[in-house]
Amino acid sequence: MKPNKYPYFPTDFLWGGAQAASQADGDYQADGKGLNSSDVQPYLKGLSNAKIQELETQGMTLDQVKANQHDTTNYYPKRYGIDFYNTYPEDLKLLAKMGFKTLRTSLDWSRIFPNGDDEEPNEAALKHYDCMLDTMLDLGIEPIITMNHYETPLNITIKYGGWPNRQVIPMFEKFGKVLLDWFGSKVKYWIVVNQINMVQIEPFLSVGVCADQYENEEAALYQAVHNQMVAAAWIQQYAKSLKQPNLQIGTMVADGTVYPASCKPDDVILAMRQNRLQYFFTDVQFRGDYPAYANNYFAERGVKLDIQATDMALLKDNPMDFLAISYYYSKMVSADQNQYRPADTTKNPYLKESPWGWAVDPQGLYNTLSQYWDRYEKPIIIAENGIGMYDKVEDGQVHDPYRSDYLSQHIEQVGRAIHDGAQVIAYCAWGPIDIVSCSSQQMSKRYGFIYVDQDDEGNGSGQRLLKDSYHWYQKVIATNGAEI
Repeated sequence: MKPNKYPYFPTDFLWGGAQAASQADGDYQADGKGLNSSDVQPYLKGLSNAKIQELETQGMTLDQVKANQHDTTNYYPKRYGIDFYNTYPEDLKLLAKMGFKTLRTSLDWSRIFPNGDDEEPNEAALKHYDCMLDTMLDLGIEPIITMNHYETPLNITIKYGGWPNRQVIPMFEKFGKVLLDWFGSKVKYWIVVNQINMVQIEPFLSVGVCADQYENEEAALYQAVHNQMVAAAWIQQYAKSLKQPNLQIGTMVADGTVYPASCKPDDVILAMRQNRLQYFFTDVQFRGDYPAYANNYFAERGVKLDIQATDMALLKDNPMDFLAISYYYSKMVSADQNQYRPADTTKNPYLKESPWGWAVDPQGLYNTLSQYWDRYEKPIIIAENGIGMYDKVEDGQVHDPYRSDYLSQHIEQVGRAIHDGAQVIAYCAWGPIDIVSCSSQQMSKRYGFIYVDQDDEGNGSGQRLLKDSYHWYQKVIATNGAEI
């Protein structure tokens, strides 16, 4: 532990962690659950980390998705998770003992509406989540709930072509209404869609679109995002009608902003234009219209969206209340190597990387928080931050100073941003209990303070073991970030 140079966290700051039902819950056949987009991603044994992530960005064809529904040869780790669906009472107690003030998780859409287009919600799933939320509240843990964290029912992909189909909007609105009706008095903070800008990298998980479903994929993906933003605005409108003053509806992005590779004007301008493509998502949801730079980009790329007048009125009248951000690494662009399009970046030679090639850049978090605060002046939740590493159990212990060091440096930069005026209200370390990796389907890519005895193929006792970082974070929370 060391003193924080920027110990400026407010007394009511929400320290905690974050996970997703799709990566943690498991028990995929319980209580009438349907399959979702995460449930058909197999673990690809024997491949390098780089190759796994390369295949992930390529996506799956519709035939592959249909085949994977019934495949009994490969292992589908997100169907099993870490069995949080059943172990949540004990797991939440471990988090409470660490001092958690908040936990961000999701309520699986495919449990509550197994097919997405069901007439009535699955009450067994609602009752389960009701008990889980009560347990959190009894332990003094403020729920931050994501409505859709890569859990789009698979039927929506197969039958409707995913989120590009406007028929999906009322389905999700119905889901959102059910959540607010059931849990609106228990949950203050709602994130409608996890990392809405990740459609640029993970279209299947983000909007349920297969690699071969649309001739103009880019147009389909931006239409899908538009439809998600419209649904989010409707949910915000409904939330306001409930007259619950504490109810907050927010949007979330994964930080995708970039540095210029040099002070060469071409690099600086490319970085600025790339960054605007990231701000596009929040510009629309906070300002209520499509900026000219986005319309120009669409025109240049032959992207024509079905945007109705009622959509724009809804967006204008129902901006989001807060911004949630996930931050893991920073990126860089060079005019000599990159084109003006999202996610086309190059490696930063000044930064070290994790075993999965993610550049470690604590000051990048300070930069991101500052830029978003200056642009919108909306409350910010750090919805994810962490580093995936290989952990080793030695004599019943896990010594993980690399994790404490990474988080310490990033928490320091959060305090720095707060000191400069950013209204950051929560910090959620990603995966406080080891869970299945979103991008690689691996258990061995571990983020947690709590080790789970389970390997990449689901073998192991599932037993929980406290890592050294558990006790470190416990002290961070106890000192409200003054000691890191």
